Amino acid sequence: MRVLLVDDEEELVSTLAERLNMRGIEADWAARVEDAISLVGKTSYDIAVLDIKLPKMSGLQLKKKLEDLRPKMKFIFMTGHGSEADFRTGAAEAGEAFYLVKPVGIEILVEKMQEVMQSEGKLS
Repeated sequence: MRVLLVDDEEELVSTLAERLNMRGIEADWAARVEDAISLVGKTSYDIAVLDIKLPKMSGLQLKKKLEDLRPKMKFIFMTGHGSEADFRTGAAEAGEAFYLVKPVGIEILVEKMQEVMQSEGKLS
């Protein structure tokens, strides 16, 4: 499983990527939307985990751009302070179960990633 994590909290996202890599999940990270778009342009990821509140562009807007590059990529959203409207939109985009509220435990995030992969028939 190859995952891209996008969050403007650099220490959080780099640590999360490191912990996922330790669990055998190939995880890259980006703290800026431009970097996320560049990475997705070069690398095929199974899942992108996007923060809802990013500078310059929301996670929902970023999802649309990344989908243009990689239509088969799946998404999980995370937020520390999303509004009710954000929740409704994010849940509609990724499914209510894949809209997570920070702090998200690593085990819960891994479980959600595995659910996504199983739904795609990529994990048994």
